Amino acid sequence: MTTWLNMTLQDGASPIMEQLIFFHDHTLMIMLMIITTVMYMMTTLLWNKHTSRFMLEGQLIETTWTIAPAIILVFIAMPSLRLLYLMDEIHNPTMTLKAVGHQWYWSYEYSDFTKLEFDSYMIPQEENQASTFRLLDTDNRIVLPMNSPIRLVVTAADVLHSWTIPSLGVKTDATPGRLNQVSFSINHPGILYGQCSEICGANHSFMPITIESVSANHFINWVSS
Repeated sequence: MTTWLNMTLQDGASPIMEQLIFFHDHTLMIMLMIITTVMYMMTTLLWNKHTSRFMLEGQLIETTWTIAPAIILVFIAMPSLRLLYLMDEIHNPTMTLKAVGHQWYWSYEYSDFTKLEFDSYMIPQEENQASTFRLLDTDNRIVLPMNSPIRLVVTAADVLHSWTIPSLGVKTDATPGRLNQVSFSINHPGILYGQCSEICGANHSFMPITIESVSANHFINWVSS
């Protein structure tokens, strides 16, 4: 989860989020090189007074500044397209989780198990404990096995919502009458936090998402209990 004065992205908890962070850093390095080059050229033009009445054209430099941006765009577009295809791919999921957005809470259904469904509400501020986070913890956490491909099916019962977990690189709109799906895999055990990212009414800020990532054995025991 994010912390105070955090100026970077959250640590990735899934392979896709790790790749997104690499792509972010890759693009920022290209931008830094472009800004450095442009600033150097502008400074040179301001401070140098070299003029020549015989220089009427510069075909080499014109060719360079035409081809160079095209090459730079290719270096940005190729990893971007690769990531887009990876994010849309569904890799033989081991289980399916259905999330239904309501005003203002989430309902979850484990489609592969019989009668395993529950509602998840934010813990009220007056009931917070020292181990819980204000506006982020819920009374019923989603429990998912780590290192397992998970298919998430998202919809809404009333208005538009958005199911978002930043550390997983997942953000899926919940639209009434429509099913959206996304897949992800969690790398390590822990607790992941997210919130609704679509303005959905007065209590939009008070419908958090909490995932507890556990081992496969722990998950089986949780389902059986």
